[in-house]
Amino acid sequence: MSQQARLLTIQRMLEGGRCVPRSAMLKQLEVSSATLTRDLDYLRDRLGCPVEWDPQRGGYALVQGPGQPQQHFPGLWFSAQEALALLSMHELLSQLDAGELLRPHLGPLRRGLTRALQRGAGAPNELAQRVRILAQGARRVHLPHFQSLGAALMQRTRVHLRYLNRGRNTRSEREVSPQRLVHYRDNWYLDAWCHQRSALRTFSVDAIEALRQSDGACVDVLESELDDALATSYGIFAGKAVHEAGLRFLPPASRWVASERWHPEQVGQFDSEGRWRLRLPYSDMRELVMDILRWVPHVEVLWPQELADEVRRRLRQGLARMDGLDE
Repeated sequence: MSQQARLLTIQRMLEGGRCVPRSAMLKQLEVSSATLTRDLDYLRDRLGCPVEWDPQRGGYALVQGPGQPQQHFPGLWFSAQEALALLSMHELLSQLDAGELLRPHLGPLRRGLTRALQRGAGAPNELAQRVRILAQGARRVHLPHFQSLGAALMQRTRVHLRYLNRGRNTRSEREVSPQRLVHYRDNWYLDAWCHQRSALRTFSVDAIEALRQSDGACVDVLESELDDALATSYGIFAGKAVHEAGLRFLPPASRWVASERWHPEQVGQFDSEGRWRLRLPYSDMRELVMDILRWVPHVEVLWPQELADEVRRRLRQGLARMDGLDE
C-alpha cells in the first residue's frame, strides 16, 4: 500500500471523532510500527492534522479544543499521475452516454471515482474545480466508427475503410486487419495490417469516413513485431527507426526542453555553455520537424543534413507565405 493510500485509510479510521488503537491501525495498514510512526508524523508536521494519542481512550484521535468545531483532515493531494488518471476517467464517464449493457457497470465506477476525488480534495468536486485538463488539438471521432473498430479488434475480424489522407487530400479504399488502438497527443489512431500494401500502417481514426465489417481471415501480428515496426520511431508515424537526429537548444529553451520527453530512447545532456544537446531516433521526419519548429529560433539541427534542410525549407515557405499576405 502506498503512503497516499495509507493516509487516506487513517483519515477514514479517524473520521467522526473515533479513537483508534495503535494495534488496530497496524493491522489495517499492514505496516511496521516505524512506518506508522512516520505516517502519523507526516500528518501532523506536513499536513497540520491534530492527530494525537489519547491516553484515556487508549488510541489516536483528532484533538479539538473546547468550543472548537470538529477537526477535519485538509485535502490529501494526489500524485500527478493519480490526479490525471482520476480526472480523465471521471471526465470521460461524465461525457459518455452509456448503453444498457454498460450502465450497471459504469454507474458504480463513476460513484467510486467521485468518492475518491472528494476524499483527496477534502470537499465535493474540489479537485475537479482546482485542476483542469485541456485536450489540445483533439479531433472529433465518429462514435459508431470507434465502436466498430473496437468490436473488430475483440472479434479479430477485418474491416473495410474509406480513408481520407489529409496531407494529399485524397481518399482510398483499404482492407485492414485491426491490431490495436493507440491514444496519442489527445487523438486516436489505429494500427492495422493493410492488405493492399501488405504492411503495417497507422490510420487516424477521425479520418475514417466509412467503415464496414469485411470477410476474410484477420491477420494477427505479434505485439513484439508491432512495437518493432511502429513504436521505435519518432512519434506516431509508422516505420522502424533508421535515422538519428542531433539537436542543440539555446540556454533559455534548454531549461524547458531538458524536462521534456521526446522519445523513450532519447539521450540528452547540457554542454559547457548551458545548451541542451539531444539525440533521438526517428523514421519519418514529419512530426519531428513540427516539434523542432516549436522552438525556433532557439534550436539548431546538428544532423542529419536532410533534416536541417527540411526545417529550413519549412521556414522559408512560411516566410514567403507571410510576405505574400503582407503585400
